[in-house]
Amino acid sequence: MKSVLIKKIITSATLLTVIAQPLLLSSCKEKNKTAVKPADYGSYGSDIAREIALRFPDREAYTDGEKRTGEYIEEKIKELGYTPEVLSFQGSETGISNDYIVRVEGTGFYCEQKDGSFELEHRVAIIGTHYDASLLPEYTGADDEEDGEEEDEDEDGDDDTGTEVTEAKYRFDGISDNASGTACILTALKAFKDYKNVGYDVWFVFFGAGTDHFSGAEAFYQSLSYDERGMIDVMYDVDSLYAGDKVYASSGFKSLISSRRYEMRRKLYQSYDVCFANPLWTNYGFDLYYNESGIKEDVDGDGYKDIFKELPKTISDYKVFDDRMIPVVYFESYEYNFTSMDQMRETKNLSLQDYGGIIRGTPADCSYYLDSILLEEDYDRNDDGEIDCSGDRLQIRINCVAFIVIESLLKGSDKGMTPAAYEAYKIEQAKAGE
Repeated sequence: MKSVLIKKIITSATLLTVIAQPLLLSSCKEKNKTAVKPADYGSYGSDIAREIALRFPDREAYTDGEKRTGEYIEEKIKELGYTPEVLSFQGSETGISNDYIVRVEGTGFYCEQKDGSFELEHRVAIIGTHYDASLLPEYTGADDEEDGEEEDEDEDGDDDTGTEVTEAKYRFDGISDNASGTACILTALKAFKDYKNVGYDVWFVFFGAGTDHFSGAEAFYQSLSYDERGMIDVMYDVDSLYAGDKVYASSGFKSLISSRRYEMRRKLYQSYDVCFANPLWTNYGFDLYYNESGIKEDVDGDGYKDIFKELPKTISDYKVFDDRMIPVVYFESYEYNFTSMDQMRETKNLSLQDYGGIIRGTPADCSYYLDSILLEEDYDRNDDGEIDCSGDRLQIRINCVAFIVIESLLKGSDKGMTPAAYEAYKIEQAKAGE
């Protein structure tokens, strides 16, 4: 009976928090004005994604380009008023890379102990992404200057004489994988400053050397103490949001364990709830999809055929945490509407089939190329005569995913109550004892 009461109080407090949070944000940002739209973050994130692609197109793991990208991220973090930790590590390749970490302490959760008492504990949510980028080996050395001759240029997009450079059709710069994910996490970090009394300690982590077997994520995990590892409730991983036909959220492969399925996918379902409970489609035409292909395939290599559902085909930084039985939510743009896994690719867009609909790791992951196809005019979404919606898919996806991740934190921890919920619980307990 006691545990049922606790669950009811947690649910009620969570609902009140979710309802009240947008109101608090609105009154803080636009007093005496119409409430702001959810995920209305402007072009902050998309501008960063395009700047990373323009300035650091060569950011392969352990290179000077990756190092300069990390320094750029560090500066952006400082501009937001945070002091990042820098974790240097030796990867499997010759060279050093860095993770950039921002830890924001939450209010904690009151967790029930074995003796029935409650103690305040800090639970952790990790929000991460890798910032390096490189071509797949089969495309290394490909002609990146097709459909245009490109001279050496400086960071302003001019050659040494000051003459504007003609853009090549293909000039790999990783705008989708993973400038978009990097910009999304910076957007989430910026938006998070407006959120108060969040229960979770939130660790924002920008992983270096993600393309080298997720070395940055592994180095970060290895840097944690035993107690810190035990504090982690969930890891949100954002990857390659621009080029794919739809944006998906998926769980990790450890959620295939039947006895752990709901536990490992609960945070995934909460992310869907956030999307469905907010007018992201009404305001931006954004929806969050889930892989419902249902194909029977041995996707985790254990010798048994699984149902390929609510899982990604892509392996990314989340694997480090999934392998340790930590629930993960993985965001990516892709296309899972196929009848076999071999057919699956990022896009069915007929204008993006030069590499068979595969964008990540190919010369097609090029900002000039993708923008020329995917950018649309801003438009009047609600037909009130005013232009109110960006036609920039990159901006919309970065902002909406950042919003979903941050709002998902308000769902709280399954392991305890926020201080507000705990106070409500104590009041109920006192009333029951009268």
